[in-house]
Amino acid sequence: MKEKGFIAPLLIGVPLGLLIGIGVYTFGYARGGSYMTDDPEACRNCHVMNEQYEGWMKSSHRKAAVCNDCHTPPGLVPKYFTKAMNGFHHSWAFTTGRFPDDILVTGRNRRVAEESCLKCHEEITSGIRASHRPGDNSVSCVACHRNVGHAH
Repeated sequence: MKEKGFIAPLLIGVPLGLLIGIGVYTFGYARGGSYMTDDPEACRNCHVMNEQYEGWMKSSHRKAAVCNDCHTPPGLVPKYFTKAMNGFHHSWAFTTGRFPDDILVTGRNRRVAEESCLKCHEEITSGIRASHRPGDNSVSCVACHRNVGHAH
């Protein structure tokens, strides 16, 4: 009877301990804490972001915005939810080797960036948006201004 009582916690404890250990190691190795900040240097922890970072350094937006201003929604919870979701997907892609060298934006992340453009440039865009039906997303800031935040 004592063997059963000892083995059950072991069957749960060892895999759980390994999972936590690997998670802590990976978070440290990947400089996970840096992603909790607004420092643009964190965005280039991954080599595939070097071109975007260098482009931002050359752009006019460098003086006005950091990565999180354009690529995360406003508010503490939405911001860190987006960062966590993107971080998980990036980690999974790198771990499995399925990360393209050319950055591909998801529909959700494109909407976040678009909303950021409209928020910061509301004076300029309000007239453009007024001429379109509500909910009409046919006009896209990044369609014409793709390289503004990341000059290439």
